[in-house]
Amino acid sequence: MSAGRATQEPPRRVPGPWDGPGATPGPAVIVRPYSTSPSGPPPARPRRSDTVIDPAIALGSALPEADFTWTPSDIQLYNLALGAGKDPLDAGELGYLDDEKPGTLPSFATVVPTLGDTEAPKVKFTGIDIDLAKVVHGSQEIRLHRPIPAHGTVHSSGKIAELWDKGSAAVIVQETTFTDASGEKLWTARSSIFAKGEGGFGGERGPSNKTELPEREPDADVVVATLPQQALLYRMLGDRNPLHSDPEFAQRAGYPAPILHGLCTYGLTCKAVTDTLLDADPSRVTGFRARFAGVLYPGEALRLRMWAGDGEITVVATAPDRDDAPVLGDVVLTHGW
Repeated sequence: MSAGRATQEPPRRVPGPWDGPGATPGPAVIVRPYSTSPSGPPPARPRRSDTVIDPAIALGSALPEADFTWTPSDIQLYNLALGAGKDPLDAGELGYLDDEKPGTLPSFATVVPTLGDTEAPKVKFTGIDIDLAKVVHGSQEIRLHRPIPAHGTVHSSGKIAELWDKGSAAVIVQETTFTDASGEKLWTARSSIFAKGEGGFGGERGPSNKTELPEREPDADVVVATLPQQALLYRMLGDRNPLHSDPEFAQRAGYPAPILHGLCTYGLTCKAVTDTLLDADPSRVTGFRARFAGVLYPGEALRLRMWAGDGEITVVATAPDRDDAPVLGDVVLTHGW
């Protein structure tokens, strides 16, 4: 069986790393956040007659369960897709490519469900039917319960945890747990997708949570180069969304050219922060979250400003080639077991 393949009928695909204007998979519970305003949650919006989302059916619906497997080679390929080994004489870079125990970032967990996939993902959930061209990745979080081993098999189970009506768009939040053969949790993933033009289904607008930045200069200000073919390399990990490889598809989605996978930018950022402030030791990282605030095109530079705190590092990611246009926001890396 190839790494990453489901050992039962493949699940309906959860959308992969799709960039765009700017949440995370965990315990199988229905989460219904509410406003902390004294006036209570905002009123539900009027329901459109042509909506493709039925919140009464979708909210809380289970995602298909599946089993996934990976090997050190999968971790090495993921790290190479993030630029590991750019200096083949650097011990820190080579640590990501060790044959027996390659350094494993928590962001590797985002590609485990897609390893070996060769077709574009489908955006189809119970009570939801959305055009792939209208979908971008909203946010992503991985929380590790234990370090990810070099070889592994996990079982996934999750639900549509939240569903928000932004008026001009819908936000669909999925939460999934990944457990090993003994039933112990390895990680919890929580992600959101942003469906343009699919609001108006009659739901609440939802909360707006922002990460506060320290009122001081960053502890590090780093620029990371990306390759012109970065998205074509990253798609070998299984996310074949044509938004990242097909110029005509990208133009239909409103972009002048294919964009870099949001989760590639997510991984690039996780690695760069680890290399810069944690001595290139991914075993120290316990979690990583980010909101996709904009796009990065393959070949553009990625600027990362980092603030170290107690057990966490806050980051702002921008595109310096476009006047520091936002790329990732609300970025937090946690460390220390």
